[in-house]
Amino acid sequence: MSGMRSTGRLHIGHLFGVLEQWVEYCKTADAFFEIADLHAFTTGFTEPQAIRDARNEMVVDWLAAGVDPSASTFYLQSAIPEIMELQALLAMITPVSWLERVPTYKGQIEALGQEIATYGFLGYPLLQLCDIAAFRGERVPVGRDQLAHLEFGREVVRRFNYLYGEGVEVLVEPQATLTEAAEVPGTDGRKMSKSYRNDILLADDEATTVEKVRSMITDPQKIRRHDPGHPEICPVFALWKLVKPAHVPLVEETCRSGALGCVQDKGDFAEALNAYLRPIRERRKVFAGDIPQVERIIAEGSEKARTVAAQTLADVRRAMKLT
Repeated sequence: MSGMRSTGRLHIGHLFGVLEQWVEYCKTADAFFEIADLHAFTTGFTEPQAIRDARNEMVVDWLAAGVDPSASTFYLQSAIPEIMELQALLAMITPVSWLERVPTYKGQIEALGQEIATYGFLGYPLLQLCDIAAFRGERVPVGRDQLAHLEFGREVVRRFNYLYGEGVEVLVEPQATLTEAAEVPGTDGRKMSKSYRNDILLADDEATTVEKVRSMITDPQKIRRHDPGHPEICPVFALWKLVKPAHVPLVEETCRSGALGCVQDKGDFAEALNAYLRPIRERRKVFAGDIPQVERIIAEGSEKARTVAAQTLADVRRAMKLT
């Protein structure tokens, strides 16, 4: 099980960091992919229309990247009320101190520059656990920085099974599947993010992509055209590794020798990136032109997902003597 907050159009950081892995999961697992619109409300609750508008755009990018809805389940989080009821039930046994110690809780406060004093914000790690537990998720792809987050969920599951399981594993304890997600630099050298406005979107046209690549910072130590370069500190070189690995040795050699200038390098890379994204963008045009089909995919997947979640919730209610 994996998912994304519904924030609209995706960038190449999402493509290399997540979506290409999802394409492979469709081939090897019973995969559930969540449009996490309720999670978007934890920080963006004042903009409900923006959250609603963002979900179709995001799914169009999933489809364009090749994530196969016939080999996986796309579902809308808010369309599965069983997830929300499960959160209410598990909240009864979850200590507040467990929520407050989750590293991402304090991390998000620092990133936002303000404290959001709502139950939803404090409780979002529990809601994330319910996203997984509702579908008896056995494996959850996470980066190393998210291991503590998943461990919180595992502790809640263990506590529930101890209190109510009577020797039976009612809820599945999810296991982490470590992913070495590519660290994709943005045009300013920082991690690519829409909030930094340093992103290259899958939906960008080729001219916009060229313009953004031309604006990228490169090796700050390379002052003149023929100065020897240091590719290990150049964001464009890091992107070469993702887009065209076979070309990396030549770029590295000519950069270090001073034969390759930054302007030429960025021009060559923009051409390679556009070629890489061309089939994705062609598929995107098709899906963006047929939003009713996108909405059908979401609706059908949500219906299937709800059937699975309902069974899990029934088992939880039975274990808690509510049924």
